[in-house]
Amino acid sequence: MKIRILGSAAGGGFPQWNCNCHNCANARAGTAGYKPRTQTSIAVSSNGRDWVLFNASPDLRQQINATPELGSQAAGGLRNSPIKAVVVTGGDVDFVAGLLHLRELQPFLVYASDRVLATLAENSIYNVLDPKAVRRNEITLDGTMVLEGPEGPLGLTLESFDVPGKVALYLEDAAGGPGFGTHRGDNIGFKITEPATGQYFYYVPSCAKVDDRLAARVKGSPLIFFDGTLFTDDEMIKAGLMPKTGQRMGHIAMSGPDGAMAAFKDLGVARKIFLHINNSNPALNDNSEERRTLEAAGWEVGVDGTEIGL
Repeated sequence: MKIRILGSAAGGGFPQWNCNCHNCANARAGTAGYKPRTQTSIAVSSNGRDWVLFNASPDLRQQINATPELGSQAAGGLRNSPIKAVVVTGGDVDFVAGLLHLRELQPFLVYASDRVLATLAENSIYNVLDPKAVRRNEITLDGTMVLEGPEGPLGLTLESFDVPGKVALYLEDAAGGPGFGTHRGDNIGFKITEPATGQYFYYVPSCAKVDDRLAARVKGSPLIFFDGTLFTDDEMIKAGLMPKTGQRMGHIAMSGPDGAMAAFKDLGVARKIFLHINNSNPALNDNSEERRTLEAAGWEVGVDGTEIGL
């Protein structure tokens, strides 16, 4: 099984187009240690030819152009694509906007929860994905399904599960009700398995808390891609960028007693990679104390273009 990190930043990318924070200014200036990143997505293949995208970021066209395996193949027909399916973890703009790059009557399948499929159906702009070419398949939580492309099975299975989080910002309940209108299925994680080899990994790019159920599920796994939005819960407030904590945004912090590093300390996960990293996060600096701290805890900060084999 091949895994490719297409993008590793949170919404807005790094540097963010309108941001002049310390990190973005350094990335824009080309300062050593500040690698630019596109918005989070990964691609997975069991055979190196047919690919499944996990989330379709707004930067998807750029990511495809930077990844020859995902572009139109010279040996193919006049119109062809190795992208056979897109699996969506939630309704955030970061995760669904890139679907619009995949118009042009190219056949592929979209997999999402009923809540996300309803959101797509209610937004007429997504009708550019002609249903004759692009089938929409509902993901059943706590179930396992065979991932398919237009020509059949892709050699991968998908196990989906609800994770602590919240509904996308643009879908929040304006009245501020419980969880701002969050329901089961608004934020999900995946276990992706290659049955032929038994290899598997977890993909959880958005998560507010590592609860007992999630901890038990991922314990002892070989690899996880996990929410690395903020280093500290109050990071955005202290930076003067936004009057919201990470918890208010539905994201766990990397550090702190309730953070990801503490939660995973005794879970025995062999390889742990942070994705969905916000431009404010000091761990984006390769040479920072924060980076050294998370690396000492056995974590990596995802980098666009990284390829992993299982």
